[in-house]
Amino acid sequence: MIIGVISDTHDHMENIRKALRIFKDREVRVILHAGDFVSPFTWRAFKDFEGEIYGVFGNNDGDRVLLKKMYGDRIQKQIRKIEIKGKSIALMHEPQMLEDLALSDKFDLIVYGHMHEVDIRKVHNTLIINPGEACGWLYGKATLVLLNLDNLIPEVITL
Repeated sequence: MIIGVISDTHDHMENIRKALRIFKDREVRVILHAGDFVSPFTWRAFKDFEGEIYGVFGNNDGDRVLLKKMYGDRIQKQIRKIEIKGKSIALMHEPQMLEDLALSDKFDLIVYGHMHEVDIRKVHNTLIINPGEACGWLYGKATLVLLNLDNLIPEVITL
């Protein structure tokens, strides 16, 4: 099973649509969004995704009331614990206690955002992924990650 890992979309609708096309082409049925959707109108693109979306609020998500209204339970406060196909996942925006969480051996995967740079590494038995910024606003390189959940092999995709 391939899942889509994305973060820091920051209202970049063109890149959101690119990401969603990639997810559709690769038959992704689960998206993990590590925060900073920013505006509720991003739901216009995400609502057509034919699968599950798990997201968390980021530090730049302004109108949380309307974001929650649009996304419903798909977006929650961090740190969010999710289980997919027997894998225990922690989803967060800011890398709060990242190393301690990884060393706890409670998670197979930790996904975070906020830093706008790709970070893929293993700490103890936990895979850590920051997919970088999907918007490309800060560093000029828009990325996402496709993750094979069966073997935890990630693939960085440039938008």
